[in-house]
Amino acid sequence: MRKKSTIKWFIALILIAGIYPAFVVGVTWSFVFRSDLQGGKNGPLDAYRHTLASAIVSYTTGEFTVKLFTEWVESKHKDAGIMDRHNNLIGAGIGSRCKSFRAIEPAVAQAVLNGSVRAEEASQVTWLPEEEWKDGRFW
Repeated sequence: MRKKSTIKWFIALILIAGIYPAFVVGVTWSFVFRSDLQGGKNGPLDAYRHTLASAIVSYTTGEFTVKLFTEWVESKHKDAGIMDRHNNLIGAGIGSRCKSFRAIEPAVAQAVLNGSVRAEEASQVTWLPEEEWKDGRFW
């Protein structure tokens, strides 16, 4: 009887572990696809995507999750990884301050509008110069 219960909990955990990332990716990309921003990789659109996804994760699970995930994923990349880490942390802060889920995207959009190329302010969203953007809208 105990073994059957353990298996059910394990299956539930696997489902949750798959559903949550799909939720974050789905919501993030639903906004990305509708965005007029340019620079799918390393540009403003990429900055928006990182900031938004991190804000969603922070709002739903806390800033610690964003920081942990960022260190795990972005530490492998060079210049773009620095930009992504920076924007992820800004997104984490936005998500932790939002009072509702609906407030996340407008706050992120405003942060990106206030951003700039190689922003030096710790609270300002940043992206690379246009000549360093990768081909394609999203990758």
